[in-house]
Amino acid sequence: MKLKELPEVFKAALPVLERLENGGFEAYFVGGSVRDILLGRHIHDVDIATSAYPEEVKKLFDKTIDTGIQHGTVTVLYDGESYEITTFRTESGYQDFRRPDHVTFVQNLDEDLKRRDFTINALAMNTQGEIIDLFNGLEDLENKVIRAVGDAETRFHEDALRMMRAVRFMSQLKFNLEEKTEQAISDNHQLLQKISVERVRDEFVKMGLGPNARKAFDVFLKTHLSEDVPEFAGKRDLLEIFPKLKFSPTMETSLWSIVIILLKIQNNQIASFMKKWKNSNAMTNQVEQIIACFDLLADRVPSDYEIFKVGKQVLFNTIDVANILGQPINSNALIDRYFALPIKSNDELVIDGRFLIEKGINPGPKLGETLDKVKKEVVSGNLRNSQDAISEYLESL
Repeated sequence: MKLKELPEVFKAALPVLERLENGGFEAYFVGGSVRDILLGRHIHDVDIATSAYPEEVKKLFDKTIDTGIQHGTVTVLYDGESYEITTFRTESGYQDFRRPDHVTFVQNLDEDLKRRDFTINALAMNTQGEIIDLFNGLEDLENKVIRAVGDAETRFHEDALRMMRAVRFMSQLKFNLEEKTEQAISDNHQLLQKISVERVRDEFVKMGLGPNARKAFDVFLKTHLSEDVPEFAGKRDLLEIFPKLKFSPTMETSLWSIVIILLKIQNNQIASFMKKWKNSNAMTNQVEQIIACFDLLADRVPSDYEIFKVGKQVLFNTIDVANILGQPINSNALIDRYFALPIKSNDELVIDGRFLIEKGINPGPKLGETLDKVKKEVVSGNLRNSQDAISEYLESL
């Protein structure tokens, strides 16, 4: 197969490959960028594989960075762009089920492609746009199949994270998982415990936010991968609702909120759960606010002041979560009420603590209480948001 026209990101990188070839070496575009050009997906960057050793690559280019030189990778800075160039290699001895103990540089593209995870990622392309396909990756692309290169069990023992990558690609690409590859995940799912939570989390989030997330999540459960991630073990019955949701989340805050609701995690345990998944404090705080708002909407119709305190972003994110879960809330009415508020944030209030101090209210608890009373009256429409009106109100207290 040969492409008639290369996207601009490949055209920009062609001089890099040509310089390697002119130096007497083989050079190819490899991996996900080749896959994505064939799928018509957006391409962020390109990876290059070559028969040149790292030191030979460095001699051919003026500006390079030793980003992973022990594994054969050199970053080349060329014409304002950066390109990762990796020497053809084989790997062996995966004692931590993630990184190879030994890397051997080879002069053969075939050997390099054999070590890759899935057939659709084991494609290469030369400077003429010709696709090199040694493992029927083009056929699997056509049939929308995720299949391990060679023996699936061997690939997952080399790098256990590949099991999560399999379900992630299912979700992102809307592909199916090949039968033997799926069985190998089921047989080796416990290896996922060897992988850092940060790595697993990244793949889980990508899986959960993909367009085919519900189907991928179903396989995530059926292959027992869910038993080997934080706080999911023994809770498959609760998580089985996810594949049956009305539609998939598109925001990370929604994903975590939905998972927490499905797992029935208590509000005072949310921070602990999020920490085990190595989430940031900012993400945890946002999710806690969404869950609190979700509980509020499930309990009663909120007052205008409660809507004001929740704020636009949390309110809209909570509505998103409720809609995904199929919860019966009048989202249009809530949105209309928010936009009808006299003020929508503390910054819009024409007075602050200094104004109250000038009016004779001493700093302390009473100052905060008074400020809250003013905001509540303004938000409720009982008090105009003007300094004169507020001054008159303060005199009546």
